[in-house]
Amino acid sequence: MAYNVAGNTYETDEEGYLLDLGAWNKDVAAAIAEAENVNMTDEHWEVVNFLRDYYNEYQIAPAIRVLTKAMKEKFGPEKGNNKYLYDLFPYGPAKQACKIAGLPKPTGCV
Repeated sequence: MAYNVAGNTYETDEEGYLLDLGAWNKDVAAAIAEAENVNMTDEHWEVVNFLRDYYNEYQIAPAIRVLTKAMKEKFGPEKGNNKYLYDLFPYGPAKQACKIAGLPKPTGCV
């Protein structure tokens, strides 16, 4: 599988995660989100950018429990909860948001 964005091809694994994490940009994210049927809003971008910062700091994509806890610490309980995250990313906030963020599949996700 691959995404074609602005004349460039971005290779992915069999589940649609980017193989070259350094190739990610907002246009690629938008293409992945479209393929995932996610209409990106400011709230979606906030989670995606949070995940990218988290990955840059810890070199790991957080599973949902870790993501929820970290979001709660940074943004408060109204955004750091499963309902909020599942409303944004219905196919699994950690998996789907990490895919859109150009990160590897979170550890512990099936």
